[in-house]
Amino acid sequence: MKLSILLAATALAISAGAASADVIDKTTTTICLDSGGRQLAPHCKSQDASRLSYQEDICICPAATRQVKASLCPPGVNPPGESAAYEQARLAAVSHGSLVNANWKGQAMCVAPQRP
Repeated sequence: MKLSILLAATALAISAGAASADVIDKTTTTICLDSGGRQLAPHCKSQDASRLSYQEDICICPAATRQVKASLCPPGVNPPGESAAYEQARLAAVSHGSLVNANWKGQAMCVAPQRP
């Protein structure tokens, strides 16, 4: 009887863990913006043991920068080219720490996916 309860609890814990792993958003990433709107690289750590996963778990921006969520560019789409006008528009578009769904000149303000 105790073994069956232990097995049932283990199965429940495994299924709950698998369900929570599916919640990870793989369409956004963290970027850092300085006061002029320039993008700087965040310091990210991944606790995933797989080299196939590109998703970071914990990201920290260097001092004097703002941590912002941004959409990843879909395959075949390049992010807008960096320019002073784009940096100012990106800084103005940040809403509650997010650039998700923001556009500039008809193009999404997305970020190229990181490759390991």
